[in-house]
Amino acid sequence: MVNIAVLGYGTVGSGVVEVLNTNKESIGKKAGDEIQIKYVLDLRDFPGDPIQNKIVHDIDIILNDEDIKIVVEAMGGIEPAYTFVKRALLGKKSVCTSNKELVAKHGPELLDMARERDINFLFEASCGGGIPIIRPLNSSLTADEIDEITGILNGTTNYILTKMDKDGSSFEEVLKDAQEKGYAERNPEADVEGHDACRKIAILSSLAFGNSVHYEEIYTEGIINITSEDILYAKELGWAIKLLASSKKEGDSFYAMVAPFLLNKEHPLYNVHGVFNGIFIHGNVLGDAMFYGSGAGKLPTASAVVADVVDCAKHLHRTVMSYWSSKKLHLTSIEEAKRRFFVRAKGAREELVSNIENIFGKVDIVQVPSLKGELGFITSLISEKEYKEKEEKLEGMISRIRIMD
Repeated sequence: MVNIAVLGYGTVGSGVVEVLNTNKESIGKKAGDEIQIKYVLDLRDFPGDPIQNKIVHDIDIILNDEDIKIVVEAMGGIEPAYTFVKRALLGKKSVCTSNKELVAKHGPELLDMARERDINFLFEASCGGGIPIIRPLNSSLTADEIDEITGILNGTTNYILTKMDKDGSSFEEVLKDAQEKGYAERNPEADVEGHDACRKIAILSSLAFGNSVHYEEIYTEGIINITSEDILYAKELGWAIKLLASSKKEGDSFYAMVAPFLLNKEHPLYNVHGVFNGIFIHGNVLGDAMFYGSGAGKLPTASAVVADVVDCAKHLHRTVMSYWSSKKLHLTSIEEAKRRFFVRAKGAREELVSNIENIFGKVDIVQVPSLKGELGFITSLISEKEYKEKEEKLEGMISRIRIMD
């Protein structure tokens, strides 16, 4: 029997307990031994819930118990999760977590601590919820040199943009709906301003490229400025607006960013709708690969955590290798990155077109019949720096969205 402890009985923690109880027999067969939850750490009590028999309020009870071989961290945030995880690893207990903040901030350090003690620090559920992506990067794709990872990594923002597209509702209206349905937190800042996706792409980039990508250095832009008018232009083009987290290697340069992008129907992420996530990877040998599935939610996330628990149980005294050096990866400024831009501007058509072409040269004009006194246009391929310089000269500027080709 392999005894484990779960830290936190919130959404993810209770999901882990549910998955382990529901699929106990099959999980035991795959792990090669029965997995038994001995403790659940939480500040609260849960009278009437069978879990109450396992509830403890003191982390030392878990850390001092030599029978505990695996600790599941489901608390979220940096502290006290970081302190508890570090102490568990020092005590030669493997750790599984879904905590992207913790992994993005301290991943290399915690991996090194586990490796030095022949145990494991696994975090499959930290990126993409129930989508298996960490394990493929660490094993299935090791023969490739990955040069691009681009993903829809946040189910909340994808739900909002999908519903805005479907219903024509405003951002504020759909956000309220998402909160009522439990897809968005009461304070949705981490999701709608792109911070959640930023931490996830930092983790994936670090694993794909080998060296640490610091999430604080990734240019991040959320969806709070996307309007129903922007959606109308996207529909006119037959395209879709998605919040993408992307990292690319071009020659010796590495770029990473999080921002809304316009995608055409040929792009593999175009048809990722609602709360689902999708991750597109390009390798120099493999070519294109897509990972798609439930990106969030109690049970999909818990399923990925339990998969890590099974891996730890199968490798109790052996580290499952993952390559993530603490050496910092230098990111090239996005000012050097080249792409096309979709821009909206207001004014009389003839005068506006003349002004636009004087500044940007040849562009493709886009108009939505129902929107009077403005138009949109698509630039040629230019750098972020060039675009910014030209934008400053444009009178009547309303907004711009990058295009993913």
